[in-house]
Amino acid sequence: MNYTERDTYGMYKRESHADADSSAGPGPELMGADTLVGNDVHNQSDEKLGDIKEIMLNMRNGQVAYAVMSFGGFLGMGEKLFAVPWSALTLDTENKCFVLNVDKEHLENAPGFDKDQWPDMADPEWEKDIHAYYGTERAADVARL
Repeated sequence: MNYTERDTYGMYKRESHADADSSAGPGPELMGADTLVGNDVHNQSDEKLGDIKEIMLNMRNGQVAYAVMSFGGFLGMGEKLFAVPWSALTLDTENKCFVLNVDKEHLENAPGFDKDQWPDMADPEWEKDIHAYYGTERAADVARL
C-alpha cells in the first residue's frame, strides 16, 4: 500500500498537476507519517527491499530519525527489521515508493534486529554505527558544520 492509498484526509488527491495550486495539499514536501507506514522500499535497480513498518521521531530535536524497514521472511515470519536513517531514503513520487541506494546483499549484512528485541536507538554508539553503515551523517554532526 502506498501513501496515496493511506490518505484518509485527501491531502494528496489532486485533480491534475496542471490544475494544482498551492492550496491543493501539502505533499510531497510535507507528508503525514501515518500515510508513509506500509510503503514499499526499492533500491535503484528497482528490486523490492521491504516496506516501512514504523517512523521514529527524535523527540529532542523534532526530526525524523529513522524509518524501520522490514526485509526478508515470508508473510511476516522470519523477517528482520532495520533502522534506516531517514536521510538515506528518497521518496519516489512517480512510483509511490521509497528508494534506498543499497543492493540486497548490503542490506542482508546490515545491522538489524528482531521485532521483540529493539536496540537502544538513543545510544550514540549505535547511532554512529548505523549512519556509518548507510553512509549518512548524524543530525548532531550536520548541526556542527
